[in-house]
Amino acid sequence: MFLGLDGVEIGLIIVLLCLFAGILSGFPVAFAISGAGAISFGIIAGLDSAGLLIHQAIDTGSDAYQQLVNSGVHRDAISVFRYPELPRYETPVFDGGWEQALNRNLSFIVNRMNDRVFAGQSIETLLAVLMFVMMGIVLERSKIAEDLLTTMARVFGPLPGGLAVSVVVVGAFLAASTGIVGATVVTMGLLSLPTMLRNGYSPEISTGVIAASGTLGQIIPPSIVIVLLGTLAGDLYSTAQEARAQAAGCSDALTYLGRPAVVSVGTLFQSAMLPGILLAILYAGYAFVYALLNPSRAPAVTLAARVGNPLTRNERLGWFIAAPVLLIGGAVLLAEIGVIGAQDRHLDTSSSAENVSILRTNVSEQCQASMIELHGQEKWDESVALRASGAAAVAEAEAQAAEDAAEADGLETPADAVPVMNAAPIGTGVATIVVLLGLVLTTARGVAPMASPVPLLVGALGLVLVLIVDLLLIGPLTSSGATVLLLAIPLAITLWSCRHAAARLAQNDLIRVVFPPLVLIVAVLGSILGGITNPTPAAALGAAGAIMLAAYRKLKDEGGSGKIIIMATLAVVVMILLGMNFDLRINQANVTFEGWVAFFLAYASYMVAAFGLAYSCWVLYRTGVLRPVVRETAKVTSMVFTILIGSQLLNLVVISFGGEHYIQQFLMSFDNEFKVFLIVMLVLFVLGFVLDFLEIIYIVVPIVGPVIYGGSFDPKWVTIMIAVNLQTSFLTPPFGFALFYLRGVAPPEVTTGHIYRGILPFVLIQVAGLGLLWLFPAIVTIVPQILGGY
Repeated sequence: MFLGLDGVEIGLIIVLLCLFAGILSGFPVAFAISGAGAISFGIIAGLDSAGLLIHQAIDTGSDAYQQLVNSGVHRDAISVFRYPELPRYETPVFDGGWEQALNRNLSFIVNRMNDRVFAGQSIETLLAVLMFVMMGIVLERSKIAEDLLTTMARVFGPLPGGLAVSVVVVGAFLAASTGIVGATVVTMGLLSLPTMLRNGYSPEISTGVIAASGTLGQIIPPSIVIVLLGTLAGDLYSTAQEARAQAAGCSDALTYLGRPAVVSVGTLFQSAMLPGILLAILYAGYAFVYALLNPSRAPAVTLAARVGNPLTRNERLGWFIAAPVLLIGGAVLLAEIGVIGAQDRHLDTSSSAENVSILRTNVSEQCQASMIELHGQEKWDESVALRASGAAAVAEAEAQAAEDAAEADGLETPADAVPVMNAAPIGTGVATIVVLLGLVLTTARGVAPMASPVPLLVGALGLVLVLIVDLLLIGPLTSSGATVLLLAIPLAITLWSCRHAAARLAQNDLIRVVFPPLVLIVAVLGSILGGITNPTPAAALGAAGAIMLAAYRKLKDEGGSGKIIIMATLAVVVMILLGMNFDLRINQANVTFEGWVAFFLAYASYMVAAFGLAYSCWVLYRTGVLRPVVRETAKVTSMVFTILIGSQLLNLVVISFGGEHYIQQFLMSFDNEFKVFLIVMLVLFVLGFVLDFLEIIYIVVPIVGPVIYGGSFDPKWVTIMIAVNLQTSFLTPPFGFALFYLRGVAPPEVTTGHIYRGILPFVLIQVAGLGLLWLFPAIVTIVPQILGGY
């Protein structure tokens, strides 16, 4: 042993020192990581060849080791940390020589690059990173983010701490569109910091709220951190649970757990919704309380704004609060009593694996004992009774659970849905359309209460006719084509009215500026959270929508017409509706007339949308926006994928001399899962001072993942806790990345001390948020349970 340390421990220290030296050297991080892997491997190989690195391995042939195995201790649970008294022998860290390790690494590199970077299943999800990055950069470069901040400042400015609250709101908006901490912090710093200082806000509260709001992109979907974590979490959880099941004596994880061991990026988005909203509310709440206690350091500011016709208090409460509550609340209430509901049985979004969870009972005695310990005797007896009484019902439930597992990543719902004979009188889709159009009409009335109500009343009459037609003429056996024909006239009346409503809504600055990006974000997140599609197509929709939105803004600034872009947007809506309600697969043996009509309409809509997107790209190119957007997107995504490749090289070096296994054995030597997870969280928190989230995700998480994902913790909770923990680390002085980003764009009068003092309360809020998630995991898991995610 060298310096009293095990050879593997010295190897880990060498890798760590080389990594930090590479990062601090000034070389690009992506190349520094791969270089650190090559240099550390050379140093370790040289020391190993010189006989200086000796590993104390357990003698698996000793009597003491065999007695442990015979007593029922699993081989994977035996380590030098848990059983230090076991006989050991000395061996080089490279068992078989460094040449063999190098050859093995080269073959691993090819396989891992192919699996995780070039052709694996995760590559499709990784493509979402490119789309989300482009979506955020387009919104920033086209000045839409600046409009959002200005408008929110006018709305919240008159409140105590209103500017700070507006920064939090816009930060949440940008987080839901950009997902990149550096870009959000820099954008918010450039746009809002001068305004806040000019209006009497102290440097501490100004910098603190900007840095904290900028890090919301770590957690609010569609977060790039969650996308990247999700690509790893799914593999780590599945592999770890398979190992856990085999250690328990079961054949596979599905048998042992009673449900598929899967976790998808879409489900993680669902899990992150409440924690992200919770943190944003805590930030805004602190800013408001701070302003109440220190009015001179965060004064109320009134900014001139053109917000349409003046409204009375009762009009604001009636049209902007009471009417939406009645529409949405009434729809929810009718759904609860069965008036509104699905009229076709698609794949059930409420997972049978979670709800039925019938355990397999034809297992070995050891597996049976393990399953009883995990699920309880009552659950086992219930499963035995169900299998004995109805094998057919059990088989159907298991088949449905398998289908739900296939749907976990948001795959398409099959078009050949089965009609429900005892269906609700009003379909869910029709009710959703009525509520959305009703909100448009009521909001338009609130914006211009002095204008004539006749056009809006005509639209309301159209909505009533839609409900009557659906109630009396449309049933479970009505075809999609007949449904469209029956609803065509009432919907045409309503849409005519909505044209007048849109003209009135454009009079309000808040709605005109906030509504378009809000609709884009809702469309992207809604398609993922609702299980309509997976993150990659949703990200493509977001990128295309951001391009068209930016082009429309540029055309309006020039005094031009945006009709082509509006038509393209409507074409996208038509495509989505046709895809959801018709079978567009024309390569089948029997294609109905309705199917052909729907296909040609969808194809025509696609051509219109494609032309509108191409026209939008030309507008942005002509106005000088597209080039920097493409260049910045290429830069960020290239960095992500290059770091991914470099981190794989570094991981293989750690694996080659047994470092990964050594760390995992150390963590598994603790009997308490919470203690293990707490250690991992503390390590990630410290590493977050010097490593960006990309390095942590691709270097550290694969090493500790088999341990923290191999226990009884919910993988969604584990992943979101890691994301929030990294967010906290990026805020914490003196090394938080967000603080350096803000320091780079802050004016000279704002010192580093101001930034540090301003961010400390928000760090405490982050820690409190982590504590809430730790004590109440339901904050993370309740949304996926409601929406039927795993």
